[in-house]
Amino acid sequence: MRGPTPPGPGASLPWSSLLDGSADRREGAVVTVAGWPVTAGEATEARYCLLIPEPVCCRGCLPGDPTACIEVVAVAPVPLDGREVTLRGVLRRLRDDPCGWRYRLDEAAMVSAPLRLGLSRRRLMAAASLLCLPVPAAAQTPAAGEAPAGLTAAASFLAARPTIDCHSHAGRILRVDQADGHAPFTPLAEPMRRGGLAVACLAIVSDSPTHRVTPEGRIKAFREPEPGELAAYAERGFTRLHALVREQGLRLVRKAADLAAARSDAPAVLVSAEGADFLEGDLGPLETAFHRAALRHLQLTHYRVNALGDIQTEPPVHGGLTDFGAAVIRRCEALGIVVDVAHGTEDLVRRAAEVATKPLVLSHTSLTTRPRPRTRRITPDHARIVAGTGGVIGIWPPVSLFPDLPALADGIARMADVVGARHVGIGTDMMGLVGPSALPAYTALPDLTVLLLARFTPEEAAGILGGNYLRVAQACLPA
Repeated sequence: MRGPTPPGPGASLPWSSLLDGSADRREGAVVTVAGWPVTAGEATEARYCLLIPEPVCCRGCLPGDPTACIEVVAVAPVPLDGREVTLRGVLRRLRDDPCGWRYRLDEAAMVSAPLRLGLSRRRLMAAASLLCLPVPAAAQTPAAGEAPAGLTAAASFLAARPTIDCHSHAGRILRVDQADGHAPFTPLAEPMRRGGLAVACLAIVSDSPTHRVTPEGRIKAFREPEPGELAAYAERGFTRLHALVREQGLRLVRKAADLAAARSDAPAVLVSAEGADFLEGDLGPLETAFHRAALRHLQLTHYRVNALGDIQTEPPVHGGLTDFGAAVIRRCEALGIVVDVAHGTEDLVRRAAEVATKPLVLSHTSLTTRPRPRTRRITPDHARIVAGTGGVIGIWPPVSLFPDLPALADGIARMADVVGARHVGIGTDMMGLVGPSALPAYTALPDLTVLLLARFTPEEAAGILGGNYLRVAQACLPA
């Protein structure tokens, strides 16, 4: 519910006026400003928050620059559901603020918030027509327990193809330190079968012991690891991942043929690692992980600047990819491991593309034309570097970026407009996102499929849903 609105219409405050300082002249005036409200917590609404000019992907990407946001004190709770809002309030220029903020909006109240778009009849009809399926009158009002014709067709569409999530932590595999590594898993195989997912690139995380969420809401490394610590942690992670595979009767992808043959009625896992920190500067553990853990997908960096290169969420140290990082790429290609450059800076990705002789993957991100410091999103130029290798970019679904499935489908389409549908995939970061997801379960994949088929040809949609990653992996994995 909206609270009282400050008097007067309030002139619009452009974000550029914060950067050039001209907003100082609006001190004490009633202004309106549009942006995305965020907090470091997980509340669904708040009277106190920050307003930023662009959505963030997670708490790890909250702005630290006081000129890049406005502190908000609202008269009624502001929704924190990932949607842009317009607020009206009294602008204050802060000086010597203990948190460093430069501007605050007092007595703020919502003026507007965009409406959510649902899965409309129009979109369903468009998808059904692309599938070359008629939508009979009876399907307009399905009987209880029956799926709409478009969703039934989407399920069949998924079942016939190797649909692939190129970045996932599903099944709660990240609970490495809980119950001595034996914390209960959540169902993975059954949601994959029901949703039509053939393969999940299931990723351990090797740098978790060294990072935490700061009071400002950023995911940040706070100490250096002890020698051998991250290697041991990764080993426990691989052990837990394989325990999930055995417990839920999942298949394991070891070679390109396994991936091509995968279907959702017998779902499979491709073993991945988010961050190569467990190597600890040595190529030996890479070969060990390939043979013992069936590692087939390696993300070079995560939330700490490691021996391989720089990350998006911290100031650069190495100037991009290091020589050791280049050596890791070459060894991955020799063994048959997909190289993932997610979390790496554009400079890292640029050199990786120069080193690599096979396509690269950037498994989970989205497009931005207004990059901020420490954002996990990528620019069109950044995206084109990956596409230029023949690679694929996975779009991931935090509601702070994409409030619902139609918005996610639009985000996928925007990336395809830049690099072509052939270079776009899905990277859900399932059970790895800090906040809510627009795709919270694999059982929602048919809904997303309907939306994609309303925007793309069946061939393009099939590529986005797994065919594009399959093409890349077939060029990288052992035959």
